[in-house]
Amino acid sequence: MATKEEDQTVGLMPKCRLLCQGAEGRVFETKYWKKKAILKQRFDKMYRHPILNKKLTRQRLGMEVRGMMKARKLGIKTPTVLLVDQETNSIVMEKMPGIMVKDWLKAGKYSEADLDTVLATIGKMVANLHDGSLIHGDLTTSNMIIRTESLDITFIDFGLSFNCSAQNGPEDKGVDLYVMERAFLNAHADLPGLFEKVLGAYEGETSLWKSTFNRYSEVRMRGRKRSMVG
Repeated sequence: MATKEEDQTVGLMPKCRLLCQGAEGRVFETKYWKKKAILKQRFDKMYRHPILNKKLTRQRLGMEVRGMMKARKLGIKTPTVLLVDQETNSIVMEKMPGIMVKDWLKAGKYSEADLDTVLATIGKMVANLHDGSLIHGDLTTSNMIIRTESLDITFIDFGLSFNCSAQNGPEDKGVDLYVMERAFLNAHADLPGLFEKVLGAYEGETSLWKSTFNRYSEVRMRGRKRSMVG
């Protein structure tokens, strides 16, 4: 078995260097036409029937790619998709310059004004996604890339993204916001008030604040009750 440092071949892509591996798949750094790229590969679900597994995995790959493309149409910076290889359940995309917002926040090498700018940008970006009926599904600061010079933000990892309907939109958006709130609290407990600033920018940007906020509040209350029950 190859180690993290060894180059591997994944489908059509040689010289792939493993960056990280989780329960759902692996992420590699590679090159596509001599440009730095990221290869994201989904694992097969061995407990599923092979035909069903192939169908569902292809559907999920398609949803992720469509989510990234729709986000770009909505004005959100996302990596450009370079290649989709259904045989290896993988997507090759451009490697975005910068670092994770999670690491940027933890380093603490920013001014208060820069922090406010970044949090406002995140809130507005999420509002634009939601107003376009697109749910990200995993809005953590690990899935946001920041260019430290310009403070530009890129959203990555649309593996759980989907389009919401008018009927279910408020609930889906409320859940998306609650997931983001929990992510901020868990990863940045030493920096209180971050999510409140994100939510304030979201409110100022969205055209559907009342219905979304009401449902978010309900989702939040349900989450608290579950936490109390254990």
